[in-house]
Amino acid sequence: MILTSANTLENKKIIEYKGLVTGESLIGANIYKDLFSGVRDVVGGRTSRYEDEIKKARDIALKSMTEKAEQLNANAVIGLKISYDNLGGTMGNTILITAYGTAIFCEENENR
Repeated sequence: MILTSANTLENKKIIEYKGLVTGESLIGANIYKDLFSGVRDVVGGRTSRYEDEIKKARDIALKSMTEKAEQLNANAVIGLKISYDNLGGTMGNTILITAYGTAIFCEENENR
């Protein structure tokens, strides 16, 4: 599966637009307690455990989106965007990570 933030694929012809696909993942409020209770994990002003959790959540969102594209018989997702939203309020400090783009079917060969 090709994933790109571009709206086209170089050297590939788009055969069919399959539609919008999305994938979501949440990081719960408990991660903040776990992360910030151990300040010694902070290296150079960055919290490596927090970054690891964000990466895991982003990977889950991308995998979910990719699976939905595959169900549409797409072989690529173009216009890929990833958003990070703090839900706040009654959800605490929950972060929603959303991956979304347009599923397409493009020609399989490398040359036009």
